This record gives sequence, structure tokens and C-alpha cells, in this order.
Amino acid sequence: MDQRRAAVGGRVLVPTAIAVLTVTCAAAIYRAATAGDVASVAFVAVSYGALLLLLRFLRAYELAPPDAAAERERLRRRVWALCTLLTALFAWKVAGVVPWPAAVLVWAAAAATSAGGFFALSPRRV
Repeated sequence: MDQRRAAVGGRVLVPTAIAVLTVTCAAAIYRAATAGDVASVAFVAVSYGALLLLLRFLRAYELAPPDAAAERERLRRRVWALCTLLTALFAWKVAGVVPWPAAVLVWAAAAATSAGGFFALSPRRV
């Protein structure tokens, strides 16, 4: 029963969340474009595209059969790359509005997060 309820919730919740994300990103792009802020338009557009790709690859990973090791490894690498891209994009935005000592900490945290994600998503070879 719980799995069926989760499946029904996923069929409603995920498309609703993506629709809300799309509307808010479109509004942010519109506001930035009317202000002439090309960097913000690019930031929102790239972040939105990367997030949609991340969701797609995570779903493909969930649905991949356990015996498809090569496919799962390829998807794992894509997920890590997109997570690293999103981490770098948000670190760039945050580092741009804080004093330089805090910016150094933001970039260090972003690097540590990406490195940790690499090791967490890497297959264990024993």
C-alpha cells in the first residue's frame, strides 16, 4: 500500500514541482532580461537546464536494472558532473555577494562537496 501511495504521489508531486520550477525560472529570466542582466539570465537558464537533466538522469538510474553496471556507472558520472556544475554555479553567485574571506570559505565548501560527491558516487573497487 505504501509503495502504491508513493507512486501516486510521485505522479502528482514531481510534475507539479517541475511546473512551479519552470514558472519561477521563467519569471526570473524575464525580470533579469528586462533589467539587462545577461549574467543572471544565463545563470538561471543553465541552472534550470542542469536541474532538469539531473532529475532525468536520477530517474534513469532508479529505473536501470541492477545488472546493467555500465549504464549505471555512466549515469552516476553524469549525476556527479551535474551536481558539481550546480554547486559551482551557486558558489559563484554566493561568493560574488560576500566578503572575500567568506568567498574563500564558500569555494572551499563547494570543492569539498564536489570531491565528497565524487568519492560517494564512485564504485568501490576492493
